[in-house]
Amino acid sequence: MSEPTSSRAPGVALWDLPTRIFHWSMVVLILVAWFSAEQNMQLHRWAGYGLLGLLVFRLWWGVAGGSTARFASFLTGPKATLAYLKTAGERSPSHAGGHNPVGAWSVVAMIAVMLALTVLGLFAGDIDGLESGPLTYLVSFETSRLCAEWHELLFRVLQGLVVLHLLAVAYYWAWKRQNLIGAMITGKSAFAAEPLKRGRLWSLLVGLILAVGVAWAAAKGLRF
Repeated sequence: MSEPTSSRAPGVALWDLPTRIFHWSMVVLILVAWFSAEQNMQLHRWAGYGLLGLLVFRLWWGVAGGSTARFASFLTGPKATLAYLKTAGERSPSHAGGHNPVGAWSVVAMIAVMLALTVLGLFAGDIDGLESGPLTYLVSFETSRLCAEWHELLFRVLQGLVVLHLLAVAYYWAWKRQNLIGAMITGKSAFAAEPLKRGRLWSLLVGLILAVGVAWAAAKGLRF
């Protein structure tokens, strides 16, 4: 994802609105889950349900969404990724149509970690059994405690990935003069390889139904 500096033209559409809403909603809910973990477990759980719904939507949108949101459009093999790494030190901007090869795999890593994190949270239980996830009744006490430990560990991993992500954003802004944050806000870039092809309305509606359905089912503990 890339955006021109102030001296460049506004550019062409790069990120569709659903992708941008997903991105910033994820930022907000991660912060809410982080700061409510010790103070307000009910809020922490609701943030987790929201994150789970967002991740379900992103997985769907990565298959049936806009062109730059589709995994097939930005995931590359080791050869292409290594080739891009060799050019990372150049000051010329990246013209990748969306995520560059390295950024693409970092996105996949964060999605995978967040998905595992939220699912484990559903099965995580505390020692007293007072602040447990809605699916702890499906596993033993020992398993629920193990899920809680892995839940906390993966959050530390996520924090590390977020730090790396922010460092990469800062590097592109300072060295390559590309404002990645601006692109994710406006959806436009002067450095896009080709214009965005937007997803269909029916696909968006299906993604929303899946996201809400999974989040609701999780919150209910699969008890209907």
